[in-house]
Amino acid sequence: MNGTDEPNSIHIRLIFFYLHEPITVYNRLMIYNWQQDDWPIFQYELSGLEDTLLSFAERTGHISGLAKGLSAEAQTEAAIDLMATEALKTSAIEGELFSRRDVLSSIRRNLGLTQDAPTGDKRAIGVATLMTDVRQSFATPLSQEKLFQWHRMVMAGHRRVQAGQWRAHTEPMQVISGPVGHETVHFEAPPSSLVPQEMARFIEWFNETGPSGAREIKKAVVRSAITHLYFESIHPFEDGNGRIGRALSEKALSEGLGRPALLSLSRAIEAKRNEYYDALKQAQQTNEITPWINWFATIALDAQIHAEEHIDFTLRKTRLFDRFRDQLNERQIQILHRMLEEGPKGFEGGMSAKKYMTITGTSKATATRDLQDLAEKGIFVPTGGGRSTHYQIKL
Repeated sequence: MNGTDEPNSIHIRLIFFYLHEPITVYNRLMIYNWQQDDWPIFQYELSGLEDTLLSFAERTGHISGLAKGLSAEAQTEAAIDLMATEALKTSAIEGELFSRRDVLSSIRRNLGLTQDAPTGDKRAIGVATLMTDVRQSFATPLSQEKLFQWHRMVMAGHRRVQAGQWRAHTEPMQVISGPVGHETVHFEAPPSSLVPQEMARFIEWFNETGPSGAREIKKAVVRSAITHLYFESIHPFEDGNGRIGRALSEKALSEGLGRPALLSLSRAIEAKRNEYYDALKQAQQTNEITPWINWFATIALDAQIHAEEHIDFTLRKTRLFDRFRDQLNERQIQILHRMLEEGPKGFEGGMSAKKYMTITGTSKATATRDLQDLAEKGIFVPTGGGRSTHYQIKL
């Protein structure tokens, strides 16, 4: 069982009858989407969503054009950075924080761009592997084994979870928040005995609603939204459902686009985490899901806007190195790469002589000289003075 003193935190727990009989009895009186006669026939109206869907389509084309303006190497780096962001943010939504460097290193290794041995947290390596596989296998039909593979990736380093199989416990699976004894139950999933048949139907639905499928949903954003809600409502695994559900949403988008989606849905969701849980909770009480699709489409558009900004950042980063590569020493290039791994803002607090010495293993005099040279070239902008001087990158 899990409990928390943080009212805005969402947790999954198994309810044991002899400990929580009042909560269990109460939830049996509630009617969730999967308990209704029309499950899983989702109803929705798109008449109020035309502008958002049009903006999404237009930005999809714009992002594709921006990406084509990058070199092949820069396109790969942009994709890697967005995959890393997705890995970090989908984990952050579940309360897990990882090193961006560990995630980036794992993604590059999975893509065959480095032969370095795996290092870092096994959980970070697992979620990075998931991101790589989602991208590489987006056009492959969904299967039970693929979902089990993804679950083993997500659960790497989680010893208490039986990875790669549907949940089988007899206790109810509930999504809750609040401290122990004063919990709020947001949702109760179907009993474990129903999971195999529910997931067989979900997998069939997913494959038939894809491009050229028997029940094709032509709007990729709409299919992505339904995919996430449908999967989360079944909640088929003991843990890791949110991460896999968001991966499925990305797969649905990629299939609709005909190429790997160049965005991070989880970054946009994590920025509106409380809204996400509220929207999901409301959607799981009915099979008329227009409000959920509207909310999700807005999130997908937010993710695209960020992707545009990120690709623009990659382009400016590439131009920076193209312009100054022959004017910088190896230490300076190392520092720029290290700072830019963190995104457009570089290091929080900027670069200092002390940080420079630690990263490059050089002396204080050399660090100071290198930093001043970067400032003179207009690459760094200094703030403060004396020992308090810090530098930010100016792209």
